[in-house]
Amino acid sequence: MADMKLSQPLARDAMAYVLAGGRGSRLKELTDRRAKPAVYFGGKTRIIDFALSNALNSGIRRLGVATQYKAHSLIRHLQRGWNFLRPERNESFDILPASQRVSETQWYEGTADAVYQNIDIIESYGPEYMVVLAGDHIYKMDYEMMLRQHVEANADVTVGCLEVPRMEATGFGVMHVDKKDNIISFIEKPADPPGIPDKPDYALASMGIYVFRTKFLMDQLRRDAAEPDSSRDFGKDIIPYIVKHGKAIAHRFAKSCVRSTAENEAYWRDVGTVDAYWEANIDLTDITPELDLYDRDWPIWTYAELKPPAKFVHDEDGRRGEAISSLVSGDCIISGASLRRSLIFTGARINSYSTLEEVVMLPDCYVGRSARLRRVVIDHGVKIPEGLVVGEDPVLDAKRFRVSEKGICLITQEMIDRLES
Repeated sequence: MADMKLSQPLARDAMAYVLAGGRGSRLKELTDRRAKPAVYFGGKTRIIDFALSNALNSGIRRLGVATQYKAHSLIRHLQRGWNFLRPERNESFDILPASQRVSETQWYEGTADAVYQNIDIIESYGPEYMVVLAGDHIYKMDYEMMLRQHVEANADVTVGCLEVPRMEATGFGVMHVDKKDNIISFIEKPADPPGIPDKPDYALASMGIYVFRTKFLMDQLRRDAAEPDSSRDFGKDIIPYIVKHGKAIAHRFAKSCVRSTAENEAYWRDVGTVDAYWEANIDLTDITPELDLYDRDWPIWTYAELKPPAKFVHDEDGRRGEAISSLVSGDCIISGASLRRSLIFTGARINSYSTLEEVVMLPDCYVGRSARLRRVVIDHGVKIPEGLVVGEDPVLDAKRFRVSEKGICLITQEMIDRLES
C-alpha cells in the first residue's frame, strides 16, 4: 500500500501554505502601501505569484495564504487572480488575514504562529503533508520532488536549501549537514558559516521552504504555542527544535529547480532591496534572460487584466515611438518616446521627445514630454512632469528622490508632489 502511495503524486495529498505577511522594509517606499509579496514584478505579475504558481504547477490543489502587513493590495490581487480553484474538485484557496481568531488581542506573532492560528482550517481539509512557503522570492521549483525526498527519507522536516558561496551565507539561516544531507545544526546568520561536506567553499542557506507531515507539524505548533519564551518562528524555534529532537534533512534547490531549455542555471532571487529589485527586473530585458518567463511548460499564473495591446506612434527624427531590448505590457502608449533596456508595466503613457534607459516603471504611470530618465524605479501611478531629468546628476537626484547604494533612483508620487510644490 505504501509503495502504491509513493507511485501517485504526493502533491495530491498536500496543502501549500504561503507566509505573505512581511513588509519588506528594505524596499523602502515600494512597500509603504503594500506588503512585499504584493510588489509588482516582471511586467505583469506580483512576487507572490511565483510561490503560488510553483504549488499549482507541482500539482498541489489546496492553497492558503497568510497575510498581515498592509494586506489590501495583496488580498485584492489574490481575489482577482486566484479565484479559479473549485471546492467541488477537492480544490481550495484560502486567504487568511490575522483576524484574532485565537486571541482577541493577537496578530500573527511569527511565521509559526501564522500557521498555528489557522490549525482548525487546515485540519478541516485533512491534507497529509504541509508545504510551508515564503511568499516573497522569485524562482521556479517542483515541490513534488521535495515531498518525495521527505517521504523516502522518513524525515520529520525537510528544509529547502540554496547552495551559496560560504561567506555570502552570513545573512541567511544556514544548515550544517552531514554527508547524507541530514541537518546536524541550524545556525541563524552565522559569522563563519559551515561548509557543505562535498563542497566546502559553499554553504546551505535556508529558502524558507519546509515540508512536514501535517499531524507532526500540528503537534509541534501546539507544543511551541505552550512555550512562554518562544518567538513563534519557524527559523528561530520550530526548525532548531526538530533538528535537536527529531530528523531534519536538507533538500537542495538544484534537485527540483524547474528550468526551460533557455535557462542555464538554477534561478532564485530575493528581490528585497531596491537594487536587487531593479536588477532582477532589468535582467529580464536581456536577449536570453536567466529567468524564462516564456516557458509554457511552467506558466506563472497571475491576474490577467483585460487591456488593449501596446501601441507605438510617431515616426520622425527625435520623435519616434520605439523600444529597444525592452518589455512593454498591454495598454501602454509610447508616443514619440524612446525606450532602451526598460521594463514597462500595464497602462503607461509616455510622451514625445522623452528618453527612458534602464527604467522599471510600475502600472499606470504617465511621463510628460522631453523627460530624460535613467536607472530608475517608478512606483505605481506616478506622473512624471514635463522635462524632468533623473539619472544624470547624482547629487541633485539624492536631494529629490530615494537613491540606493548602487545609484538607482526610486520615484514616488509624493516625491514628485514635493518637487512641484
